Amino acid sequence: MTAIAILFLIISAVVVWGGLAGSVIFLARRPETAFYAEGGEDPGE
Repeated sequence: MTAIAILFLIISAVVVWGGLAGSVIFLARRPETAFYAEGGEDPGE
């Protein structure tokens, strides 16, 4: 592998695993929403 290929591999791994870690931290801090927005009525009723 060339140096540029290894660099892009490292960058992509950091982006993917960093996003996963960020998502886990966010969900750990705010596990549920406090309220749900109004709407979402079924038009078939």
